[in-house]
Amino acid sequence: MNDLSLQTVPGAALRTPTDLGANATTDIAAALTGVLADMFALYLKTKNFHWHMSGPHFRDYHLLLDDQGDQIFATTDALAERVRKVGGTTLRSIGHIGRLQRLLDNDADYVTPQDMLAELADDNRSLTGYLRAAHEVCETHNDVASTSLIEVWIDEAERRSWFLYEMTRPAR
Repeated sequence: MNDLSLQTVPGAALRTPTDLGANATTDIAAALTGVLADMFALYLKTKNFHWHMSGPHFRDYHLLLDDQGDQIFATTDALAERVRKVGGTTLRSIGHIGRLQRLLDNDADYVTPQDMLAELADDNRSLTGYLRAAHEVCETHNDVASTSLIEVWIDEAERRSWFLYEMTRPAR
């Protein structure tokens, strides 16, 4: 690779024409990219807990977290592509995710299964709040397509939160 191939392409080369306007593009791209960083953080934490699950309910929890991880990951491409459709640019690296994510990582050597589920339930509830805030930004700029997608992702996050919460309730 030569030095010329390492140079960055001017931002104008990536601008996608849109009728939303420059302020809308900036605001929507920032809101959606923040959510995208949180989705990646939640995806990785969900997979971390999936890989490190243990105990008598291993199979059920392991499969649940695998399904939830797949659902979370499925949003990432749609989010990033939405940012590009409205004329913005989005995440470029793991470091970029780390700078933007609001959900905390969990690098503990051991987490109990109940604590894993409770932490993921909390994270999904937090994500729901971030999605609602992004929805408000998109709604302000009349970005109907983004608001429509976000509504589905809110419903999915609420469902994940509900399932995780129910699994942590004591038996009666």
